[in-house]
Amino acid sequence: MADAETTNPDGTPKISKRAAEKEGKKAAAKAKKEASKSSAASTTPAAPARPAEPADPFKQGWLKGVYGEKPVQQVQTRFPPEPNGYLHIGHAKAITVNFGFARSYGGLCNLRYDDTNPAKEEEQFFTSIKDMVEWLGFEPARITYSSDDFDRLYELAEELTRRGKASVEENLEDFRAMRAGKYKAGEAHLRMKQYLGTIPEEYEIREEDATEVKKEKVRIRSLADNPALWDVAAYRVKNENYHHRTGDKWRIYPTYEFTHCLVDSFEDISHSLCTVEFETLRPAYNWLLEALNIKLPASDEKGPMQREYGRLNVEGTILSKRRIAMLVGGTTVGAADAAPPDPADEAAEGIGEIRLEEGGDEDTETVSQATTAVTNGTSSGKQIPPVVRAWDDPRLFTLVALRRRGVPPGALKKFVLDLGVTKANSNTAIHTLDACIRTYLERTVPRLMLVLDPIKVTFTNLPDDYLEERDVPFDPKDPSKGTHTIPFTKTIYIDRTDFRDSDDSDFFRLSPGQSVGLLHVEHPISCTSFQKDPATGKVTSIIAEYGSHILSGRARIHWVADSPAYNSPVRAEARIFNPLFRTAKPNELDWKNGGYYDDVNLESEVVYPDTMIESGFEYVSKNAPWPKEEGEARKEGAGHPSCVRFQGVRTAFFALDTDRDVAGRKVVLNRIVSLKEDTGKK
Repeated sequence: MADAETTNPDGTPKISKRAAEKEGKKAAAKAKKEASKSSAASTTPAAPARPAEPADPFKQGWLKGVYGEKPVQQVQTRFPPEPNGYLHIGHAKAITVNFGFARSYGGLCNLRYDDTNPAKEEEQFFTSIKDMVEWLGFEPARITYSSDDFDRLYELAEELTRRGKASVEENLEDFRAMRAGKYKAGEAHLRMKQYLGTIPEEYEIREEDATEVKKEKVRIRSLADNPALWDVAAYRVKNENYHHRTGDKWRIYPTYEFTHCLVDSFEDISHSLCTVEFETLRPAYNWLLEALNIKLPASDEKGPMQREYGRLNVEGTILSKRRIAMLVGGTTVGAADAAPPDPADEAAEGIGEIRLEEGGDEDTETVSQATTAVTNGTSSGKQIPPVVRAWDDPRLFTLVALRRRGVPPGALKKFVLDLGVTKANSNTAIHTLDACIRTYLERTVPRLMLVLDPIKVTFTNLPDDYLEERDVPFDPKDPSKGTHTIPFTKTIYIDRTDFRDSDDSDFFRLSPGQSVGLLHVEHPISCTSFQKDPATGKVTSIIAEYGSHILSGRARIHWVADSPAYNSPVRAEARIFNPLFRTAKPNELDWKNGGYYDDVNLESEVVYPDTMIESGFEYVSKNAPWPKEEGEARKEGAGHPSCVRFQGVRTAFFALDTDRDVAGRKVVLNRIVSLKEDTGKK
């Protein structure tokens, strides 16, 4: 039993005051030591974190949600253009979204030609579409054609008729007569029996209706109110019926509404991605698949799932196929004897026009509207001449034109992804596109000196055989691009904008009273005299001196030497492109009556026929593509001329054009985009 004098009431041992103080000091010291260790640990630098992997844009935001709705093991998408025109910048988004989405989820994407309109399809369009997909860096899993399924589609049309889903008037007998050639275009077509005949009594909600009945009536009313379900055509007769793949076999052809969803199902498409204007057609897409038991009612578990993303609209561009055709080939307006188009054909093909305009400004005019305006009261009409040379004219925004101008495919894809993929349309200005291209080029192409409008400069204080070899980097910020040697000789050429024949305190380049430095050269130069053309008043040549005795100038300018030994200069023609129209909203011009022609910008193409490039151009040409990315990298040494790209120092970004002059003595360059410092440069 414990001694009461040495224990507390609770039985714990008694501790003296002194012992308690001693224990307290020990505890405090221990706590201080622990705190010190903790503090030291917190100030010790952490090991550097590994750089984060870049986020996959196809696994973010809206696209992530689309996959979440249908997280299948095998993603299968398709890019399904109608081959009756050239693709444009809006299609760059459609290609990137469909192929990129499939690639990110380990799936496949088909290139499908929706070739159901034989009168307007040409081989050049098939070839160009395939080229553009590959140029953007994508490889189709399969190249397919809707025409390959014509027999299967026809059989399903008969099956639909047998199930009572086609209108009573168009029965099997008449449908087969259409196929046999009994009817001409516009005289007969097969319609799907959908909701056009729905009467209000079928969806009128009554007080005694059960909850489920009310929901069903609400659903029926929404379907009956949708024009996309007003018994749309499934087949129509074509007068121009020859098809490039099936010949004269078919006189009738399926419509987009009938073909698209069924071929999606044939190809096991899991995610049918398209632009937002097709959202109103989604019920019709699902209706046909459900009617043929390919899809479960109100479910995406079975069959393809359609979802819609926002279009890419670039303000100030003409993307309508009809309008570009007018710019390329000219047109006639006001012809009184113009043959009117087949109205039934137009109605059936209306969706095809939207699909070609996918991602751009829609042209809602019909052909008849574009050709029946009365002008000058003559039957022959008014002739409007062509505005551009071809569909690949660099002033247009078709993909073939953008490639020819020199826009890198990677820049277009970056532009698309920087804007994002959401339900909202992406409306952006041309200068935003230009800024994206410029930023992309700044880090990927070499630099060369180029003189657009040359003036000859002769140094009288140098011997005729004077030669300095200057070692110059292709990119001062990127040593991996290498260096090259350029000559500096007694005769060089400078740009006309870098010389003034009189002094100006606001002008920092060469003039009679002011010296200037030369890029990559040790000493400055000064002007001692110059000559002018008496007829034009333009300066034709400059006499100058070079050396250490000349005062340093306030700026440095670019130049190109005259040196046959170095094959310098490389002579070229440079084309500078500006907006095609004076207005920033060319789609609001009078296209029906040809009034658009009055707004054409006469300075949309400015040509410099005597451009000179330094000798490093040979290396840049032989080592293209610049950059070695996207589809161009697969064709190194044998690619499109436009992959020869470079930055003209102090001038602009340029690419080699497909043209050459008649004698083959000059290369032709296209300006891709200007430099940031163009405006206000001194």
